[in-house]
Amino acid sequence: MNICKTVTRQSDTEDAGRDWKERLVSPDEVIKKIRPGMNIFIGTGVAEPRTLVRTLMNSDAGNLRDLVLVQLFSFGDAISLEALRPQKYRLKTFFSGWVASEAINSGQVDLIPSRFVRIPELIGSRRIPIEAAFIQITPPDEDGYCSLGVAIDVALEAMEQASIVVGEINPEIPRTFGDTFVPVSEFDLLVQATEPPIYFKRWPVDDIFDRVAANVASVIEDGSCLAFSIGPLFDALPRHLAHKRHLGIHTAIFTDALMELVKSGAVSNRYKGNWRGKSVTSYALGTPELLKWLDRNPLVEFQGVDKVFDPFEIAKNCRFVTVLPARKADLSGRIALHVGKASVGTNPAEATDFFNGAEMSPGGITLFALPSRNLKQEPNILISVEQLQNQFTLKESVDMVVTEYGVAWLEGRTVRERAQALIDIAHPGDREALVRQAKAQNIIYPDQIWLAESAHLYPAEISTRHTFKNNTEIQFRAIRPSDEEEMRHLFYRFSDESVYYRYFAPIQIMPHAKMQSYVNIDYCQSLSVVGLADDPDPGRIIAEGRYVREPRRPYAEVAFVVDETYQGLGIATYLYQMLIRLARERGLKGFTASVLPSNRKMLKVFEKGGPPVKASLSEGVYELTIPFDE
Repeated sequence: MNICKTVTRQSDTEDAGRDWKERLVSPDEVIKKIRPGMNIFIGTGVAEPRTLVRTLMNSDAGNLRDLVLVQLFSFGDAISLEALRPQKYRLKTFFSGWVASEAINSGQVDLIPSRFVRIPELIGSRRIPIEAAFIQITPPDEDGYCSLGVAIDVALEAMEQASIVVGEINPEIPRTFGDTFVPVSEFDLLVQATEPPIYFKRWPVDDIFDRVAANVASVIEDGSCLAFSIGPLFDALPRHLAHKRHLGIHTAIFTDALMELVKSGAVSNRYKGNWRGKSVTSYALGTPELLKWLDRNPLVEFQGVDKVFDPFEIAKNCRFVTVLPARKADLSGRIALHVGKASVGTNPAEATDFFNGAEMSPGGITLFALPSRNLKQEPNILISVEQLQNQFTLKESVDMVVTEYGVAWLEGRTVRERAQALIDIAHPGDREALVRQAKAQNIIYPDQIWLAESAHLYPAEISTRHTFKNNTEIQFRAIRPSDEEEMRHLFYRFSDESVYYRYFAPIQIMPHAKMQSYVNIDYCQSLSVVGLADDPDPGRIIAEGRYVREPRRPYAEVAFVVDETYQGLGIATYLYQMLIRLARERGLKGFTASVLPSNRKMLKVFEKGGPPVKASLSEGVYELTIPFDE
């Protein structure tokens, strides 16, 4: 748009606002203004001006030749492969997902690789020239201002450059707040929409994605700021996040799932570093219910992609959590993203901007989530994803990978430790092959223990969280083979006295051979529960309790230990009571334990933590018998 057009007087805007219906023209009149060779900007997703685009696609006008359509995301149905085949039009897009994937691979659509945060500069500097802009807008208000509705992206930059700016007025589009208002006088032509917006149904959620979402939610703390996307994972997340407090939202796409999360009361945006009190987004994709809820909703702020995708803006929010769906992951932490229609809102360009922001955010987290197997029951955790397309190769930026079998913490871990953690969350039926392949490639120890039956017996359902004194939150779950390093660190943090109390011997070292035997258990004759704290290090093991069933007797020997820094909070008592409950559920009738008389803290836990204790002193050691039902 030239300079003269951008300087608009208030009186002109008000007059245009009153007279806009008189300025309406037919879509065919717009088509007559198009010249061969023009670059035409088209709005994205729900904001696609469908009436104009359909007219353009279906017209046989002789002036519609060698046209280039520029659209950030191709979600619509009007710009189809069939419409592009006559080669009157060429589509340029910045996103390789959804329907564009097939067209890009067949050579019918041009992909512009770019970080999303840089696209406004590309448009504004005319490195990607725009001669015409088709923009969907709301009807103007009494002051002559229209809202861009549910997609801001680079519409304003496109309007600045275009010599022909056309507004498609759609009364079904919500008036949204943020950088969304444009005087109706800025449009050269106006048309009335005759088609409804593109709506997106909510994704169905199965049990597996629900379990993945539960594991993702387990690592999101109160006060975190989230980036959402689209798909079954994100439709499953709200119910698992509903009990959180003071969450913030800074996301590319706002969906029905986010609406549900905001309605639950979990989102306050109170602790955000920018747009405090507001959920920030560039796009909304969803149902008519979502669009109705967004209409004049002061809780949601729409901004351009230059702000929403800006890593420095993202990083202003503490504890920023980037959650992205993955197609495959390998044992080094490399990720293969979805392709085609499965790739709704995730490609390396989007991932990079949000990952960079999360990396710079104080306490930020970057994670990928996926089911352990795909719909064909093929493994999603592989030895390598090197041959797969649409890769996110910055494995150094991936803090964790999540499946329905748990969370693999990758930050700060060696390649061997990463491999062990990822094997632990792979499908149980795939773990033996992964261990074998990892050994063959010297990724894990050649003598690494593998108990095949344990993969299927792992009791993921016992995982829980509890808040103790001083607001200390601890996660409890069954021990895994990949806990070897963390358990070694726990051992070496013990004082000599604590080691002696636990093992009845002055043990000085805990080498790999010994510790891996300790963390590989069968979960049937023995059970070990570890406690993990996120402070000061995420996933740090600070406690462990276990029982080992006695031969030919429905009793088990029990022992537990707590990091000395965390003693006095009630963790040992909680662990003890948890082990009693789990033992009862598994048919045991009681516990036995051996405790030195000088270990008064442990004796107190047994005395006050549950069933009555029978004690006898033998060779300087208290032998305890704890029947559950007496």
